[in-house]
Amino acid sequence: MTAQHSMASFLKGAALLTLAGFVVKLLSAVYRVPFQNLVGDEGFYIYQQVYPFVAIFGIWTSYGFAVAVSKLLAEHQGVEHAGILRTAFWLIAIISASAFSVLYLGADVLAGWMGDPLLAGLLRVGAFAVVFMAPLAIMKGRLQATGNMAPVATAQVTEQAVRVSVILIGAFAAVSSGLSLYAAGQVAIAAAGAGAFAAVLLLWRTYRSQRERHGASFSSGTMKKLLFTSLSVSMSSLLLVLFQLVDSFTVYRLLEQPLGASAAMEQKGIYDRAQPLVQFGILLATSLTLSLVPLIARTMQQKSGRSPELYASLAFRVSVLFAVAASAGLTLVMPYVNEALFQTPDGSFALIVFNWQIVSMSLVLVLTAMLYGFGKIRVPALLMFVGLILKLAGNLLLVPVYGISGAALAGNIGLAFIAAALIGYFKKVWPLQFAQSRFYGWLLSASVAMAIAVYAYIMVIVPLLAGTGRLQAAIITLTAVPLGAAVFLLVVAKSRIITEREWYIIPFGRRLAALQLALNPRKKRS
Repeated sequence: MTAQHSMASFLKGAALLTLAGFVVKLLSAVYRVPFQNLVGDEGFYIYQQVYPFVAIFGIWTSYGFAVAVSKLLAEHQGVEHAGILRTAFWLIAIISASAFSVLYLGADVLAGWMGDPLLAGLLRVGAFAVVFMAPLAIMKGRLQATGNMAPVATAQVTEQAVRVSVILIGAFAAVSSGLSLYAAGQVAIAAAGAGAFAAVLLLWRTYRSQRERHGASFSSGTMKKLLFTSLSVSMSSLLLVLFQLVDSFTVYRLLEQPLGASAAMEQKGIYDRAQPLVQFGILLATSLTLSLVPLIARTMQQKSGRSPELYASLAFRVSVLFAVAASAGLTLVMPYVNEALFQTPDGSFALIVFNWQIVSMSLVLVLTAMLYGFGKIRVPALLMFVGLILKLAGNLLLVPVYGISGAALAGNIGLAFIAAALIGYFKKVWPLQFAQSRFYGWLLSASVAMAIAVYAYIMVIVPLLAGTGRLQAAIITLTAVPLGAAVFLLVVAKSRIITEREWYIIPFGRRLAALQLALNPRKKRS
């Protein structure tokens, strides 16, 4: 096999893995809507209280640890692979056993800290779910190192599809049978283990044919590298889940005394409605942008061709562009989106505040990905830790005064600090002007034009729709969102703050480039 063909196969596999990751994240954002509809805000609260515990372990192992194993295998000769895999196996076994012990044996303590003793059952179920995630990390890492990414991509989608199916079918069965909402929550948490088990079964045959069969020794040096690399790779993905963990320990407890247990649960469930909306907005803003990060690393190693500054600047501008569009658009239609998706418009102001985390989180993901390419890991990790402390302090100060809106604001403060600090640090590492003032001016103009168009449309359409309620909210959402997006993109295309050549670099950017050329027929292509 020629080197060129090998590289083409690798890039094809990487693209397949990226597509699988997009599908997985999309499913992760979407399933929460029907789940909330099945169990209500109180049931949603129950699930979201425990979900971060399982998600943190899942992201760290099945994503971060898998990448770390793959990276170390790729950097060493085949004869050393058995030692790396043996070390990885024992390390992940120790981590998995520790996580199981903390969740199972410490369930009552953790539930007590969250202020709801009945959550202990969900934590114990979560302990069994993490067990199946450990072997999955080893298999993924081994197969990715050999460039065999098709089975990994299939396993990722299968894992999430099984998980979502078990969550929704299980929740429906539990509610229909008259079981408690805590029982429905246990089924939803157990779904993570079911998905991981299905993925392990799917990968086992391929992994077994490629695994190293000769003996090898355990290496403490390899263990340290695996720990450091896995945490650094997954830290930005873990950030939003860690913010959710802070909410699990603080929001309900701070609301329980003034509101009572039932009302506090309902308010926390309403607050958690923001999670799928923010996840979806981040997915839109970063899925195309993160595809540019490998190009930055590649062009930095080449002496000719396109400048890496082009890709870095483009990654920043596109992420900001789509993140602002998503946040501003959701702000305009949030009461209608809230009712259309979650049955009532309750808590819409808190969700509006929360949804601006899309901008900060999108920047954090893109900047940390680029900094990781430079080998800069410690400072971003420290900045994220400080942001997490700000989130905790913000919750303690703001939730007693402003309720769930205070929790949303605390998250905004923590993430905004991290994003701003990362921009400052990035410019020290690589002095680069991300965008000219013209970009920000046109971004504001596009947002204002979208706001005027959507607000005017809503003022006209609402009196024409008979009655109120969820159907009206759904109609307004399904018509106002495309209108706002079209107006925003038309202003952006007319302004040419992203050039035609730049649109062509981005996956699926050809249509926007064509629109831009149609709107600016006399402009030279640049």
